[in-house]
Amino acid sequence: MNEIRDAILADQLDAVAGLAVPESYRAVVVRKDEQDMFQGMATKEKDPRKSLHVQEVATPELGPGEAIVAVMASSVNYNTVWTSIFEPVSTFGFLERYGRVSELTKRHDLPYHVVGSDLAGVVLAVGPGVNKWKAGDEVVAHCLSVELEDPAGHDDTMMDPQQRIWGFETNFGGLAELALVKSNQLMPKPGHLSWEEAAAPGLVNSTAYRQLVSRNGANMKQGDTVLIWGASGGLGSYATQMALNGGAIPVCVVSSPEKAEIVRKMGAELIIDRSAEQYKFWKDEDNQDPKEWQRLGKKIRELTGGEDVDIVFEHPGRETFGASVYVAKKGGTIVTCASTTGYMHQYDNRYLWMNLKKILSSHFANYKEAWEANRLIDKGLIHPTLSKVYPMEEVGQAALDVHRNAHQGKVGVLTLAPEEGLGVRDREKREKHLDAINRFRGV
Repeated sequence: MNEIRDAILADQLDAVAGLAVPESYRAVVVRKDEQDMFQGMATKEKDPRKSLHVQEVATPELGPGEAIVAVMASSVNYNTVWTSIFEPVSTFGFLERYGRVSELTKRHDLPYHVVGSDLAGVVLAVGPGVNKWKAGDEVVAHCLSVELEDPAGHDDTMMDPQQRIWGFETNFGGLAELALVKSNQLMPKPGHLSWEEAAAPGLVNSTAYRQLVSRNGANMKQGDTVLIWGASGGLGSYATQMALNGGAIPVCVVSSPEKAEIVRKMGAELIIDRSAEQYKFWKDEDNQDPKEWQRLGKKIRELTGGEDVDIVFEHPGRETFGASVYVAKKGGTIVTCASTTGYMHQYDNRYLWMNLKKILSSHFANYKEAWEANRLIDKGLIHPTLSKVYPMEEVGQAALDVHRNAHQGKVGVLTLAPEEGLGVRDREKREKHLDAINRFRGV
């Protein structure tokens, strides 16, 4: 691996094509024989530092339409947390089912799971049938893995019955020195960003794009008022930027004065600090408090000059969903993904049914949407929100930060890159956007 890393760091990318693919590499894994280690514990007590391991693993066979990428940097998403605490289910079930699809997919059914759904790096080798990409190309990867053998996937690949999230529902993910991806996951690395900056947006930026901007999501337009939960976080920080860039009016919900300052730096003006307002949407484990929904709605109208929100950007799930349905305007849209506080949503259907509101589901993004989201990064219209970067040996702590919401924006992980700040190719473009890069990097 040292020879590959040194060639990349020396900007000798043509030489990468002549290097052999190593037989093994270091990767962040969970182990199948430990999948019951947290059984009986409360979710918040489960510690990713105990379940995430850095170990040497065998390099998988390279199949048709695939690429092996030398990973310089990656990042932690909430799906890495789910994998690490084996919730809501162990991801080894995903790998077992995928392993039954074909002889080639059997590679994924292993006693360990290499995690991670983001990367920035350099193509090391490509399989038969790959023409768009070659060894030496600097790339980022989106996390949609799809077989494309079913007609349902050819209008929108997210509708393919064999659609999976790479590094979560498949093996050989991006928190590693090497990663195995399908070639149609690859996109050009923005040249003005460092490795860790380029690795940060992938999953969350694409998810926010589909959920908020795409015609497959809320199809946001200029002037829309958008309530964004967790507006300074890994997903919400990109939704906030897209709302501002798209001429919409974000109402940003955060959980501390420090996070309020983060979205203020992004350009948001309408901000609700949940810690200051002390909303308690649930009276107890089984009963919500509609008076708290009403109090949130009143606060929103105070900020907007009497308007309710056109769109609610929902991802916390159980904790906030009843409030989200209530505060959307008549005919408004609640667009939902993830459910990081729980999947079993409850709401009062009167406020949906009698007010002609819509609940719309959204999940990651198809290749076109991911490409467009990456283009916004490359154009300097959206900037990476990266608060902290860890070495791969400390990935457990990085995941714990995300698990306990002790982070802002994204948490990055260096894999082959020995330090931060490397990999910038377009100095002129970086200088043009440097103030914004530094401001958002502080997130």
